Amino acid sequence: MSRAAAWVTLLLLAVAERGRARFTFRLQVSSPGTPEGSLVPTPVLLKSRSSGGTGSPPALPEASGLALASDPGGSLNFLAMVDNLQGDSGRGYYLELLLGTPPQKLNILVDTGSSNFAVSGVPNTDLTSYFDTKKSTTYKSLNFEVAVKYTQGSVQWQGILGLAYSTLAKPSSSVETFFDSIVNQAKIPDVFSLQMCGASLPVSGTGTNGGSLVLGGIEPSLYKGKIWYTPIKKEWYYQVEILKFEVGGQNLNLDCKEYNSDKAIVDSGTTLLRLPEKVFNAVVGAITQTSLIQEFTSGFWSGTQLACWDKSENPWTLFPKISIYLRDVNSSQSFRITILPQLYIQPILGIGQNLACYRFGISSSSSALVIGATVMEGFNVIFDRAQKRVGFALSICAELHGSPVSEIEGPFTTTDVAATCISTISLHEPILWIVSYTLMSFCGLVLLILIILLLIPPRCRHRYADGDTINDESSLACIVVPTHPFKLRRMAAW
Repeated sequence: MSRAAAWVTLLLLAVAERGRARFTFRLQVSSPGTPEGSLVPTPVLLKSRSSGGTGSPPALPEASGLALASDPGGSLNFLAMVDNLQGDSGRGYYLELLLGTPPQKLNILVDTGSSNFAVSGVPNTDLTSYFDTKKSTTYKSLNFEVAVKYTQGSVQWQGILGLAYSTLAKPSSSVETFFDSIVNQAKIPDVFSLQMCGASLPVSGTGTNGGSLVLGGIEPSLYKGKIWYTPIKKEWYYQVEILKFEVGGQNLNLDCKEYNSDKAIVDSGTTLLRLPEKVFNAVVGAITQTSLIQEFTSGFWSGTQLACWDKSENPWTLFPKISIYLRDVNSSQSFRITILPQLYIQPILGIGQNLACYRFGISSSSSALVIGATVMEGFNVIFDRAQKRVGFALSICAELHGSPVSEIEGPFTTTDVAATCISTISLHEPILWIVSYTLMSFCGLVLLILIILLLIPPRCRHRYADGDTINDESSLACIVVPTHPFKLRRMAAW
């Protein structure tokens, strides 16, 4: 997972500005279109409120992506956003952003699995550059801390552009997210689409592969065929409903709730296809049964070891296709997205002269099923927030030697699956906090009662004589209380 880890000093820009800054964006804006999402790109020129300046806006350093710069007296320009991403399967995809006045260029990870727009604000040994607040004339500190925790990964980017819903925003959902701010200020459609073009290409970590982030609509030239839509089940992450899994055309035959435990999301900030442990084990078992591969060590499946072949061989022919069935917007139907081995058996550069080595692009997850870059690289993915749906269409860059490495088919009937595959009980983070506070409150009450009992004078306590009978009505259950109450509170919070 390439998302930056927690505990990095970050400047949370959505908190600091909340619509007060005026920026210059180089974006693709599309007008609303048909239900199939065939939006026609239309350049739009919008004027920001003038601050009295009459001259032309200052020239900006060239950046290949989304150009952000303070422009108090200028305009907001929306231009084509094709090929504005860089990156690869191993680390994710990023934009080059120009931030502040004078502009500072930063690489910002595009992350549909979080909601804050944040950049590194202090030096770090893992980062080549950061946003230097001392060099910005428009930076203003609000003097409070905001903590954003990411699930796992390492510090690889100079910032993160969170494109999920404000429900996940820190310190609270009242924070206006970056994309919400653009939609509200620029009046663009509440839609964005993402194309990631690293399919079948080596995971080099050099950011040489490209892609496109289109804000405000869909660019028809980036996909082919029909767009298939699945409903967004809850507006926090982009949570979807998965109905079935197939490996080599064979159904795993698991309870469909296993695929959605505790949620299934579409997340560009996750580099792999992550599966709940039971699903992961079933997929690995099905691959070993249906493929022609030789015996592998467990290290290959767990991601700790690479598998290598002679460069003249083609290992992809040894592995099966993997299909994921998603519920259609018509709930009685489904469609399936299929990835070929070229997407989940991923080549790695720099391992020997005669050998080509590969990693397994699927990993086990302790909780959610995450459709990450391993799958997304096969499709142009549309996040249609206006109509609460996520769309998938074949990406024009998901090809190897002219042959596609992904497929999409439908519709299929849903009579063979449950009416809902999403469990009504899900241990999401807010519920865990409620449970923790409840446990702490209970423990505090127990301690208070014990203290009161200890303070009661001895004469008020009943002493049993030898002839007294102790029965269910006169006895109490013993409660073992730790001698260190702080440990009890920490355990409850955890």
